Amino acid sequence: MNLRCAVFGASGGIGAALVRALAARDDVAEVWAGSRGGVVDQGKVRGFAFDLADEASIVAACARIGAALDLAIVATGRLTLRDGSVPEKSYRALDPARLAESFAVNAIGPALVAKHVLPLSPKDRRAVFAALSARVGSISDNRLGGWHGYRASKAALNMLVRNFAVELGRTHRQAVVVALHPGTVDTGLSAPFQKGVAEGKLFTPDFAAARLLAVLDGLAPADSGKLFAWDGAEVAF
Repeated sequence: MNLRCAVFGASGGIGAALVRALAARDDVAEVWAGSRGGVVDQGKVRGFAFDLADEASIVAACARIGAALDLAIVATGRLTLRDGSVPEKSYRALDPARLAESFAVNAIGPALVAKHVLPLSPKDRRAVFAALSARVGSISDNRLGGWHGYRASKAALNMLVRNFAVELGRTHRQAVVVALHPGTVDTGLSAPFQKGVAEGKLFTPDFAAARLLAVLDGLAPADSGKLFAWDGAEVAF
């Protein structure tokens, strides 16, 4: 096979690891790697620049990618906000600007990527679109509360993924559209919150990337619209 793949968010820990893992695969012909600053072309990797908050840049990126994509992954996300704010522990800490930032990065941005990437999905073969979400975005699994903006924005992303799966499935019978929970990965996103992570549950980016790609490889169209963890287990919305 000569798969064409794209990773939006290739400068992050998980995104960069996904690019490395895909580029090392014999069945992958091209890996389009996108970040705000751009990625240098090397081997199978083709770099492009985009800004999650700038739809025009996403349009330009998809125009550059051009042909059909067999796999597209949105590997973006933000837990600590630009001003250094950490997730809210109480509703008393809610702030409209910070909530808006959480939704812009964790839900709206990935939705805009999907808007312009999903039309690149081939109809005559399997096509996969995945977005990094989080278990804490599961409403049914929420037992602790708190982290309002992050939880709510990831829950919104999960709903968008379900919507996209339903819509794309009407015309692309082999399509798989899913959200992914990578576990706790040793990246800048999780760095301030690693103290309480159980032994053996803090993953390297390369381990997480390998596991997520293995999960995607095993999914069928019947799995579309769901949230899957790094170990392949479905996480209820």
